[in-house]
Amino acid sequence: MSNDVKKEGAHWADQMAERIIREKGDKDMYTCASGITPSGTVHIGNFREIITVDLVVRALRQRGKKVRFIYSWDDYDVFRKVPKNMPEPDLLEKYLRKPITLVPDTTHYAENYARANEVRVEKILPTVGIYPEYLYQAERYRSNRYVNGIKTALEHRDEIRKILDEYRTEPLKEDWYPVSVFSSFTDKDNTTVLSWDGEYGITYRDDDLGKEETIDIRTTPNTKLPWRIDWPMRWAEENVDFEPGGKDHLTEGGSYDTSKKVVEIFGGKAPVSMRYDFIKLKGMGGKISSSGGEVADLYDVLEIYTPEIVRYLFVGTRPNSEFAISFDLDVLKIYEDYDNCERIYFGLLDVKEQRKEKEKRIYELSQVDPESIPTEPGYQVPFRHLCNLLQIYEGDIEKVIASLTDVKPGQVDRLRTRLTCAWNWITTYAPEDFKWSLAKSDDEPVALYEKEKKALSDLRGYVNEHLDACSEKEFSEYIYKAAADNGLENADFFRITYLALIGKEKGPKLAGFIKICGKDRIDSILSKYQE
Repeated sequence: MSNDVKKEGAHWADQMAERIIREKGDKDMYTCASGITPSGTVHIGNFREIITVDLVVRALRQRGKKVRFIYSWDDYDVFRKVPKNMPEPDLLEKYLRKPITLVPDTTHYAENYARANEVRVEKILPTVGIYPEYLYQAERYRSNRYVNGIKTALEHRDEIRKILDEYRTEPLKEDWYPVSVFSSFTDKDNTTVLSWDGEYGITYRDDDLGKEETIDIRTTPNTKLPWRIDWPMRWAEENVDFEPGGKDHLTEGGSYDTSKKVVEIFGGKAPVSMRYDFIKLKGMGGKISSSGGEVADLYDVLEIYTPEIVRYLFVGTRPNSEFAISFDLDVLKIYEDYDNCERIYFGLLDVKEQRKEKEKRIYELSQVDPESIPTEPGYQVPFRHLCNLLQIYEGDIEKVIASLTDVKPGQVDRLRTRLTCAWNWITTYAPEDFKWSLAKSDDEPVALYEKEKKALSDLRGYVNEHLDACSEKEFSEYIYKAAADNGLENADFFRITYLALIGKEKGPKLAGFIKICGKDRIDSILSKYQE
C-alpha cells in the first residue's frame, strides 16, 4: 500500500474511511453493508452501490482495520411485476404477490427466479475484485432468525408509527401493525394483520380467501417486517457501520431519515452513509431493453471495458455525481484517460504534484487485486490503433499480439483482455463509418479512371520500394507525389485509395495505415490496378 492512502482526503473513499473511524470509534471489526432486491436484472446502476462499498472497505483495510463486507439479497420481497421478455409470462403471472424466492425461474438458470438474478451477480463480481459475504434474507426470515426483531417492532408499535407519521402526508391508522404476513394458504401477501397477543401469536386474515389464522412467529415462516422497519432492524442485527444509499433513500423524509430513528428501538445506531447518484447509458443503440427502459449490467460493461477500467469509471467519480457509461466513440477517450492515469502512476507523464497524488490513488483503487498492483505499465497503445489492427487481422487477437514485437511478457495478458474488449466494441457498438475490412486480392477492383489507376500503380511502386525504410511521415510524401504526378487533388487520391483498400471513402490515417498493413498485403491489393 502506498503511504499516500494514509493521508486523509487522498480520495473520497479515504475521506469516508476516516469519517467512519472518527464517528464509530476504534473497533475490532467494522461492518460495511450493501444489498438489493433481486427482482430483475441487477444493472450497472445497482453496481454503483456495490463498488462504492468495496472502495470504502479497501480504504479501511489499508488503514489496518478488519472489515466485514456484507451484501444482503432481499429475496423475501414480493414479486410485484413480470418483467418484459421473460419466458412463460402467463405462468409467472400466477406468482404475483408471492415472495420472489417462491417464483420459478422460467429461464432455467437457477432453482428459482430470485436465485437466477443472484447467481449472475455472484459469478461476475470476482472479475472486478469484489468479494462480499452474501446474506439471504428469505432464508433468514423463513428460519425465524428475526423473531426477536419482529417482537420488538410489535412491542414498540405506537412509537414506530409516530416516527413514520412524521414524514407521511396521511397518518397510519390506529390498527396498523409493523409486520406483514404471507398467507399460509396462498403464499401471497394479500393479508391483513388483525391482532397480536402480546407474545408470539399473530392473527391475520387472507383477504383473497376471507380465511383467518393465528400463527406463532417462532415456528412459522410467514412474517416479515416492512422495508422502513426491516432495514434498521438489520442495521442493529449486523452492527452496520457504513451503508450508502441511492438519492431516493437519502432524500429528506426518505427511508434513511426514518430508519435512523427506528434503529434505536432495536438498540442500534444508524450507520454512516453517503448518497450515490444514478448512472446513464450512452451509445447502446437500444441493444438491451427491459420494462424500465434501457438497461445494462456488469456483464455488458465488461464486454467493452477491461476490469480495471470498469473500476476506474467509478473510482474517478464521486458517488453523488451522475455520470454516463458510454458505448459510443467516447470509449476511445475513456481508454486514453485510463492510460494517462497509468502513465502518471509510473512517472511516465509529468503533472503537478496535487494531480499526481490524486491520479496515483485512483490507479491503485482501480486495480482488481489491491495486494498486487502492477509493477510495470500495460502496453501503451491507443484504443483506436488496436481497433485498426484488429480489423486488419479480421479479429485474430493472437496475430495482432504477434505483430507488436515490443510487447513485454508481463503485458501480454492485459493486452489480450483489452483486444478482446476492442473487438467486442467494433462488432457490437462501433458506428458503421468506423468499421471496415481490408480488401482481398481476389475481390473485384474498384472502377476507376485511367489516371486514378496510374496513381494507384505508382503508389504500389513506392510501397514496394520505400515503405519499409520510411517513417510514417516520410512515406506520406510519396502518397502526395503519386497524386501530384497524375494530376489528382490529394483529397481525391485519398478517397480512391481508401476505396481500393477498404471499400470506403474514408478510413484510418493513410500513411500509418499502409505501414501497419505492410508491404505484402498492400501490394497484393494494389496489383489489381497495375498499369
